[in-house]
Amino acid sequence: MTIPATKFTPRISRRRLLQSSALLSLPVLSACSPQQATETIRMGVNGRPRMLDPRKATDALSSRVNRLIYRQLIDFDASFKPVADLASWEQINPTHYRFSLREQAVFHHGKPLTADDVAATYQSVLDPATGSAHRGSLKAIQSVEAINTQQVDFKLSEPDPLFVGRLVIGILPKDLIEDSHPFHTQPIGSGPCRFVALSEQKLTLQRPDKALIEFIPVKDATVRVLKLRKGELDLVQNDLSPELVHYCSQQPDLQVDWHGGSSFGYIGFNFEDSLLSQLPMRQAIAYGIDRQAVIDAMFDGHARLAGGLLIPEHWCGVKKIDGYPYDPEKARELLKSVDIPSGLLNSEGLIELSYKTSNDPTRIRLATIYQSQLKKIGIQLKIQSYDWGTFYSDIKKGRFQLYSLAWVGVKSPDIFQYVFASSAIPPKGANRGRYRDATADALIEQAATESSLEEQARIYRELQIHLQNSLAALPLWYEDQYAVSRKAISHYRLFADGRYDALVNVQKSA
Repeated sequence: MTIPATKFTPRISRRRLLQSSALLSLPVLSACSPQQATETIRMGVNGRPRMLDPRKATDALSSRVNRLIYRQLIDFDASFKPVADLASWEQINPTHYRFSLREQAVFHHGKPLTADDVAATYQSVLDPATGSAHRGSLKAIQSVEAINTQQVDFKLSEPDPLFVGRLVIGILPKDLIEDSHPFHTQPIGSGPCRFVALSEQKLTLQRPDKALIEFIPVKDATVRVLKLRKGELDLVQNDLSPELVHYCSQQPDLQVDWHGGSSFGYIGFNFEDSLLSQLPMRQAIAYGIDRQAVIDAMFDGHARLAGGLLIPEHWCGVKKIDGYPYDPEKARELLKSVDIPSGLLNSEGLIELSYKTSNDPTRIRLATIYQSQLKKIGIQLKIQSYDWGTFYSDIKKGRFQLYSLAWVGVKSPDIFQYVFASSAIPPKGANRGRYRDATADALIEQAATESSLEEQARIYRELQIHLQNSLAALPLWYEDQYAVSRKAISHYRLFADGRYDALVNVQKSA
């Protein structure tokens, strides 16, 4: 189906601002000296962003901080459809898009943002010498050319219905790109917050009203809460244990706010394992875990059951799909049909499986709950917990039987190709379970070549139902977002994907 030339007119422009946390192990760097700040908002975070150059940033913390510092061509609405940010667009033909700047943004070093800066940013991303982690997702771009100061043309080598949603990289100034400016330590963008300074102790940004935002890394969650109580921090978002969140809710000087989230928690299977490659084995595990009981006990009800990777409200989401119900009897019956190689039963006659997780206390507690529940159906989980680096390395290399992780901030349905396509086994993608399924591959390919968004959505919904039925991974839940702040903090808003955009408007009373 050929798409006629259409012009996109946005309903709203979503300004970015940002999210997340901060710091690098570097000496203090200063980009500008702030004017007298009216106030300072101190946000406690659990780590440091790895990269303040948006062309190379891949971790959630860096991406969220970069949203405050830089502007991008597009953003997403509540259903995760692309909407204009810096620019609106029209599709000239299936391989030709024209973007028109909607406002005169100004970079923090004083120069106006023009189409030349947009072209230079994406040309640098496509240059192998830049080493951009996003080059692969933009591989269909054949050329990027500024046709005047306000318009830039993107021409593709082949149609890509999801192309517009890929243009989320913060725009950099052309003159500084050409001067090989160190954006990773001295970011200069045109976003609402200006970079001020960076040290091991904190990252400082300045808002348009001259107030300062400080991202202060505090690795230990308990210490983070103590600093909140003492007034050394003003707020934290997520990354606390359920017990700490409950404790905070009981303190007269703190407040806890909640919002539905889109982070998809799941248990991954190794499809090259002799047991887990069998569907009845995976189904038994799915029926043997009482997910709702876990949500009630561990999250105090602040999560909802998941079926598909995308939340139901997503434009490709499935409205009535929430995974496998708890049914231990059915689980035990399914185990009877599993072909169990000799030597895989322990002395109690239980099937032994290894479950890998990080050494985060909450994740270990979840593992022990799974262990208790699965033992009742005839499975003995051997829990192996590691520091994050070791754990994640093992997962990428396929050194596991079972593991649990979450996909955070997913917006584009091309995630399915990256996670479940047979061609996406690491290092070519994130198909860590080595899932190979002809039906899934065909649906992924069909969706990628479909020009109609409505038909794409239908195919992606069919794909998610197939992924659930074949148990490509065991869907767990979508965890809620929460923020804990001092009572002096007001006007802080939470978002489903965990952005920190409200930091631009948050206020602190005396």
